[in-house]
Amino acid sequence: MYIPKINSWNDDREILDFMQRFSFATMVSARNGIPIATHLPFLVSKVENSIILYSHFARANDHWQALGEQTSLVIFSEPHAYISPSHYEKELNVPTWNYLAVHAYGKAILISDTGKLMELLENTINNFEASYGEQWSSLPDQYRMNMIKGIVGFSMVVTELQAKKKISQNRSEGEKEKIVHSLAKSEDTHAQLIAEYMKGRGI
Repeated sequence: MYIPKINSWNDDREILDFMQRFSFATMVSARNGIPIATHLPFLVSKVENSIILYSHFARANDHWQALGEQTSLVIFSEPHAYISPSHYEKELNVPTWNYLAVHAYGKAILISDTGKLMELLENTINNFEASYGEQWSSLPDQYRMNMIKGIVGFSMVVTELQAKKKISQNRSEGEKEKIVHSLAKSEDTHAQLIAEYMKGRGI
């Protein structure tokens, strides 16, 4: 990812929090030299000094067959907002876009053990809707096993992490104040979130 020095994002805690908050990401791999992508919900955890991603494909999605030993890319890419040049002090300016993005690289390892797949599903439920856990546990065992048979789980240890925070760092304080004010009053949730990150309260 192209990251100018001014937009380089190096705060490990913030980056991890961002990945966990905006955890519906895009996984990109290659098959026969052609990129393929799948949009997936991820569990993001840190174990000692490593970030580990967990998710699952529908078994019918043959993306998982392309993983092998190759490196895949997972893109976390929210929020974002259009920035109008009307906020700038000089007329000689053009529009731009503010956004935050994290690129995580690693080799995915498939999870074949039924018990570990069940654990992955239950951890996913607990992460996104813990209150559903009781209903899930009460479902017939055969139904839950059929669900397990219909997915392919995987884990991925992140071996390279690239993070970019483009939030008008190159503008004057007055210009940034105008941008924050405009974005904060927008009806667009993405714009509001960018305003929060610009104010340092995005996490």
